[in-house]
Amino acid sequence: MKADIHPEFREVVFKDISCDFELKTMSTVKAKETITWRDGKEYPLVKVDISSASHPFYTGTQRLIDTEGRAEKFRKKWGSRPGKK
Repeated sequence: MKADIHPEFREVVFKDISCDFELKTMSTVKAKETITWRDGKEYPLVKVDISSASHPFYTGTQRLIDTEGRAEKFRKKWGSRPGKK
């Protein structure tokens, strides 16, 4: 095997910011933040907008989650397409 070509595979905590659900699992994703887990150890933290704890397919409930008006923010930045209104 070649040295230093594989990403680091480690335990990471994913946190659903819409419902405060946390899941510790193995991943290679890079994280800028850390969190102290229930076992007292510190792990990289990745925040996600939606997970199985908040997704309508898994929960059976419909919730409208608008994070910072993404569609409006996009239209304001880029405008509408030429010829479209």
